[in-house]
Amino acid sequence: MKTASRNDIVCFLDRILELDQWHDDPSNNGLQFAGDADVAKAVFAVDASAELFCKAADLDAGFVFVHHGISWGSGIRRIDGILANRVKLLAANGISLYAAHLPLDANPRFGHNARLADMIELADRRTFGSYHGKKIGFQGVLPEPQTVSGLAQILDKALPSSGPFGFVGDPSQEVKTVGIISGGGAWPELFDEIAPDHVDCLITGEATHEVFHPAKEYGTAILTLGHYRSETPGVFAVMDLVRSKFGIETVFVDIPTNM
Repeated sequence: MKTASRNDIVCFLDRILELDQWHDDPSNNGLQFAGDADVAKAVFAVDASAELFCKAADLDAGFVFVHHGISWGSGIRRIDGILANRVKLLAANGISLYAAHLPLDANPRFGHNARLADMIELADRRTFGSYHGKKIGFQGVLPEPQTVSGLAQILDKALPSSGPFGFVGDPSQEVKTVGIISGGGAWPELFDEIAPDHVDCLITGEATHEVFHPAKEYGTAILTLGHYRSETPGVFAVMDLVRSKFGIETVFVDIPTNM
C-alpha cells in the first residue's frame, strides 16, 4: 500500500491553498492535530465531528481534511467536553486533522465558489464579497439568462447528497449576473456591493432574516443551497489533488446536516 509523509501533505496543502494570505481568518487553518507521520489513506469532509473521526478510524485513515476544523480564534484554551472527546478519537487512532476555512472558500481554482461557478458555466468572473478584508466569492455572467429555479436544478444535479433549496424573491425570475459566496454568504452589508455591480442573483448556502428586505429592495434574488451542500465542492477538489499528487487512497465522507 502506497504511503505519503504527513508533513509533505501538509506543506503541499499550505502552499496550494495559500494559507499565508489568510492570517485574519477566524479559523486556525492548517494542521490542527498531528497524528502518525505516514499516511496511507486520507478522509475528506466538510465538518470536524466525533462522527467523522469515528468513520475515519473505521476506514483506517491516517489523515482528515475538513473545511470546518476544531481550532478557532485564539486557539484551544481548554480541552474538555466535546473537544476532549474529539481529540481523544484523533489521538487514539493516530489521525491527523487539517482544516481550511476561508482559503477553501476563496481559492480561484479549487475553492467552493470557483467550483460552483464552474457548475453553472459562469463567465467574465471577478472576485466578489468582502469578508475579513478579502473578497471570498466570485461574480460573473451566465452564458444565457436562466431562471433562479433553473440554476437550482443545475446545482442539485452537480452537488453531492441532498437537501433543501431556499429562495428569496421569485424562483421564476430570469437572471443573468450572478454572485456566489458559499456557506453563510449573505449578510446585509453585502448589498452595498451588490447594488453598484447589478447582481441579479446571489447563490449562497444560507441567508438570515436581516437580508430579506435589502434583497427585495435591490431586486436581487437569493438562492440558498444549504450551508453544508454549498461547501462540498472545494473538499472534492482538494481530495482529487491529494490523490493525484501522492497516490494514496482518498475517501469523501458525506455527513449532511440538511442545513
